[in-house]
Amino acid sequence: MNPYKAFQVARLPEIRFGSGTLDELPAILAGYGSRVLLVTGRQSLQATPRWPRLLDALREARLSWEQIIVSGEPSPELVDEAVAANHGTAFDVVAGIGGGSVLDAAKAIAGLLLPGNSVLDHLEGVGRGLPYTGPAIPFVAVPTTAGTGSEATKNAVLSRQGADGFKKSFRDNRLVAEVAVVDPSLLDSCPKDLIAANGMDAFTQLLESYVSLRASPFTDALASSGMQAFRDGFWQAWHEGDPLAQQGFQKIAYASLCSGITLAQCGLGSVHGLASPLGAFFPIPHGVVCGTLVAAATRGNIQALRMRAPQSPALRKYAEAGILLSGRMFASEAAAQDGLVELLDDWTARLALPRLGDYGMQEGDIARVVANCRGGSMQTNPLVLDDAELAEVLRARL
Repeated sequence: MNPYKAFQVARLPEIRFGSGTLDELPAILAGYGSRVLLVTGRQSLQATPRWPRLLDALREARLSWEQIIVSGEPSPELVDEAVAANHGTAFDVVAGIGGGSVLDAAKAIAGLLLPGNSVLDHLEGVGRGLPYTGPAIPFVAVPTTAGTGSEATKNAVLSRQGADGFKKSFRDNRLVAEVAVVDPSLLDSCPKDLIAANGMDAFTQLLESYVSLRASPFTDALASSGMQAFRDGFWQAWHEGDPLAQQGFQKIAYASLCSGITLAQCGLGSVHGLASPLGAFFPIPHGVVCGTLVAAATRGNIQALRMRAPQSPALRKYAEAGILLSGRMFASEAAAQDGLVELLDDWTARLALPRLGDYGMQEGDIARVVANCRGGSMQTNPLVLDDAELAEVLRARL
């Protein structure tokens, strides 16, 4: 198999990475004009001394702004309300400052402020199926967590929870941020459970994109680099009072950024396929879904590949990931694959990640989740898992 088959690299933002880059934000925003729509979380930055300093710097740059606060995962209703309230207001730029939910909301709002229509016109699978024609207002993304990589993608993931819930994307290349300001020092205000859940989301995105059917040498290089950074930095960032925490924040912020780039280029896999209905039907944070399922899903993929596609390059890549993440050499590729699963099982236990049942899921819900999981992410899993195999993944973490 030719590893250098044809591939494309979709649009990416200008990336400003490094501790202290938040200080560059006022000048970046001023480059687009004087009127800013700030989309933030309720506490992501505002509970820290950085927030009043940032507002002072915006004033010094002669910027004026309005603020929208996003609490929890964004819904189509939140986006539509924000658009309706601000349509016709002459904003020059939208700045999203927060976790993945904030960035997704800001991305959708930036895309619809000028057209003024409902996001349900464009939401995949549940919307009206109308093409998005824009134009979008320039969007600047400032992640305050390390997890989704939303600062590097064209996806705005919106959800509605409940029995008829959904978790779907509004996506278009025009929604990609103009600039991503990735300041790892912002992670120092994240609680450890958020570091754990978001970090495992980023790691899962790296591993799934590494073995994706659409992986390329470009994405492989970034995914491998990101997994190495995650390996070296995650536990430093997660442990309370670790003297190397700041270095850990830098490494996991880089890993998260890489994961956003790779997922945008080559897609994901079965964990994210299952995460869509799980997040829609139950109040399970996305990072928790990823962290609690990644070991079981990796085991399921490896077992299925060995039985039905033993020549798949994904098996070699799983072995490479086992060696990279464990720092060990193994007697065979199969042993390295098993070592990867054992390591992921150990991480799951060490982080005490919740089970699906902790959020109300029961055995009787498995069939419904499986029936609704075959969206975009499943299309790039290394092979098609049947319903029984997917059910076993869920049952292992029920």
